[in-house]
Amino acid sequence: MNAPPESSARAERAGHWNSSFSAADAVAAGTDYADLTCDDQHVLWVEFFPEEGLNAVVEWTPAGTRRLTPPGYSVRSRVYEYGGGALCLAGDSLVFVNEADQQLYRQSLDSLACEQLTFAANCRYGGLVHDPLRRRVVAVEEQHDGTVVSHRLVAIDWQGARQLLAESADFYNSPCISPDGQRLAWIEWQRPELPWTSSSLCWADLDSQGLPGAVERMGEGESLQQPLFDDSNELLSLTDRTGHWRPWRQTAGQWHMLPSREADHAPAPWQLNPRHYLALPDGWLALSWSEQGYGRLALRHADRSEEQQLAQGYTRFRGLAHNSTGLFCLASSRDCSAAVVHVSLTSGEVSVLTQVSNRLLPEDISHPEPMTYPTAQQELAHGFFYPPRNSQAELSSNERPPLVIFTHGGPTSACYPVLDNRIQFWTQRGFAVADLNYRGSVGFGRAYRQRLQGNWGVTDTEDVLAAIDHLTQLGLIDPERVFIRGQSAGGFTTLNSLVHASGRFRAAASLYGVSDLLQLRAVTHKFEADYIDWLIGDPLTQPDRYQERSPLIQAAAISTPTIFFQGLQDAVVLPAQTEQMVAALEEQGVPVQYVKFDEERHGFRQPANLQHVLDTELSFYRMYL
Repeated sequence: MNAPPESSARAERAGHWNSSFSAADAVAAGTDYADLTCDDQHVLWVEFFPEEGLNAVVEWTPAGTRRLTPPGYSVRSRVYEYGGGALCLAGDSLVFVNEADQQLYRQSLDSLACEQLTFAANCRYGGLVHDPLRRRVVAVEEQHDGTVVSHRLVAIDWQGARQLLAESADFYNSPCISPDGQRLAWIEWQRPELPWTSSSLCWADLDSQGLPGAVERMGEGESLQQPLFDDSNELLSLTDRTGHWRPWRQTAGQWHMLPSREADHAPAPWQLNPRHYLALPDGWLALSWSEQGYGRLALRHADRSEEQQLAQGYTRFRGLAHNSTGLFCLASSRDCSAAVVHVSLTSGEVSVLTQVSNRLLPEDISHPEPMTYPTAQQELAHGFFYPPRNSQAELSSNERPPLVIFTHGGPTSACYPVLDNRIQFWTQRGFAVADLNYRGSVGFGRAYRQRLQGNWGVTDTEDVLAAIDHLTQLGLIDPERVFIRGQSAGGFTTLNSLVHASGRFRAAASLYGVSDLLQLRAVTHKFEADYIDWLIGDPLTQPDRYQERSPLIQAAAISTPTIFFQGLQDAVVLPAQTEQMVAALEEQGVPVQYVKFDEERHGFRQPANLQHVLDTELSFYRMYL
């Protein structure tokens, strides 16, 4: 990592640089894509339109793109609160989940007329898969009966008739149907396990009524995800039984690992129907994996070690799909936050179908520099460093920039070396940014991912403080001007960092951050009901951990000015948590600002609110530079 190069730009105090890249620009560049799917006639995806705050299905053809979702609809699942799999192609139609009522709708690709398939007001749907042989869609169904939430696999046909396929497990993900239509496979897991700690791969033959017969299972003490069938109807899945999520295949009843790098070939499955690898014709695989935080994509033969790397200008890949023309995927790079690309499997040529417009000139983009640094217990942690970058400004002589530390949510998640316009908003104004993949993040193998078990609030906080020491020793930051921010679980890490080392931070921001572990444990949704115990411990046998690691209980140790942002419709981190934290800091005289949004949930979506967060946070930090 190197300090910013010298230039003829105007010297201004870092943190106060002027920039034409506004908060509105950063939010407008917040378009994203999901649920990419295709056949030989259609290429579809779900696109988030930040200016409208909604998701719509978009179709691509060589003549251009068209928006299929009519006014009044938004395509988004809320199963497990995090959704996923809200769209599937179904021949001459598509099926989608409508955000407002969480019901299934079938839409003609010719007339674009929508027909409602389900009318269960207490149910949500996601993880959609088309069953062409039976003219139906298979889905994960989430039913809410008061405080009781149950999950199952169901099939819904074009007349709205419902069939129950599986309901013995607590959770389901990634249903898939073999090309010949004769077998169904899926992932399931039981409480108190989490999908990235231990899950099972299940499969069964379908009878003449389309119902599964005897179910076979694989998985004990391993995490499996993303099952699929190849063109020979053989079953594949990712499993981390050897330490990383890698592809395995069942042949003649026996499972064996396929040729692949010793690396994670997927992140943690927070959402339904992720797809980070594919089985292609003639024994080929399309594989994506993480290499020191950087995404790679390649063709690999299932029976040989032959490998052909693809799309090497990109550093993150997801949503893989294919048809007879080649491979499609959602890709990102250090200069592009998100794109839908096509890769020729013969020439390797990459074509961009659509991408998020970049409002920054190349000379104004701060590129991620990989960080691997020593931390506690003589271990290593990872992340990315972004130096301040603005072609119209430069650091004053001998000045080191202030630092903003980003702590990602999850916490079993990750940050990626791709263009993030929130980060560019800060680097444009003279701040350096450290985006951390603290121990417990995904993409570095099972052992690294499991480091947060029983250690949340300790291990992640140690890595935050170690990152400051590391960047200080390299002379890349001013250690007297450090700020920290985090969303959700990242807000917990942010607040705990203030508890343990409040004097090292000038100011902080918590966006719907966790502050009381017992409150979170008492009210959190089913998907994460056992997550807190895994991260902290059993509150009956280890109550001291909950006392020691809850920022609200330890608020007396915090002296750092802090700004809080909260959605009042948040069902994950309830507003009461944030309001109690604000009151506790105000009572002891700590400068606090509280910004609340009436209509926002867990994760802000409205453009005006997103802009307000960036502008208000910047003004707050500048008070303490």
